[in-house]
Amino acid sequence: MPRADFYLIAKPRFRDDPLRLVCELARRAHDSGASTLVLARDMAQAEALDDALWAFDPDAYIPHQIAGTDEDDDITPVLIATPDRDIPGRAMVINLRDAAVELACERVLEVVPADESAREPLRQRWKQYKARGFEVNKHDM
Repeated sequence: MPRADFYLIAKPRFRDDPLRLVCELARRAHDSGASTLVLARDMAQAEALDDALWAFDPDAYIPHQIAGTDEDDDITPVLIATPDRDIPGRAMVINLRDAAVELACERVLEVVPADESAREPLRQRWKQYKARGFEVNKHDM
């Protein structure tokens, strides 16, 4: 059964820098051996995440790239995709976009903003995943 995990930003270190949580989730995914796709909202967010992953942990390199910047998209453990790229699903998908993930995957990680007004669309997404047979979980971060 596929899973959808919702990570609610609560701690100040993530509230002040939401991409830090995305980096943490990408590191966990990489450490578990899961091939990971990060769905960025746009190129600016993809570039910011690319920079954040380089600086995230000086002791742990997370192999990553923005889709289409190199011919190694298929073998890069953490691939960051912009909406203009047609990318196949991977085992793990970290979703930063405004719609539920439709790609084939084993697990979706949804990052939920600290701002309460931004959470209503994610409540709808929760229902969408449940209706599609996903096991749905919530984690306070």
